[in-house]
Amino acid sequence: MTRRDEIVAAARSWIGTPYRHQASLRGVGCDCLGLVRGVWRDVVGEEPEAPPPYTPDWAEANADEALLDAALRWFTPVAPGALAAGDLVVLRWRDGSPAKHLGIATSPTRMIHAHDGACVCEVHIGAAWRRRIAGVFAFPGV
Repeated sequence: MTRRDEIVAAARSWIGTPYRHQASLRGVGCDCLGLVRGVWRDVVGEEPEAPPPYTPDWAEANADEALLDAALRWFTPVAPGALAAGDLVVLRWRDGSPAKHLGIATSPTRMIHAHDGACVCEVHIGAAWRRRIAGVFAFPGV
């Protein structure tokens, strides 16, 4: 199995996990960051840093790029046009707002993510999602 295949398999093992703000426990609950943290633990190992407590409106309240900054510390930037299975996708909900959503690509056109009001699922990365991409990053070792 290739490293990208491992990442996709680990992400898919979270499908169906209910959304729970700040959680990161497969089958019990997670948010989008918790999903990425769990896949990191499954594929890379111990998490390199613990996220601080955060409210659902943390990005709007702080107006900073905390997710992009963390991605730059621990992942390798990839050109958005080169998006491949196993890559981390960092997204903005609106133009001009800080990036505050994450997904893991399962192909150049699909990703797994967790969002409020739903469980972890795999979705098509259509035009609406593509417009929201703030960054694409490879996991360490990929």
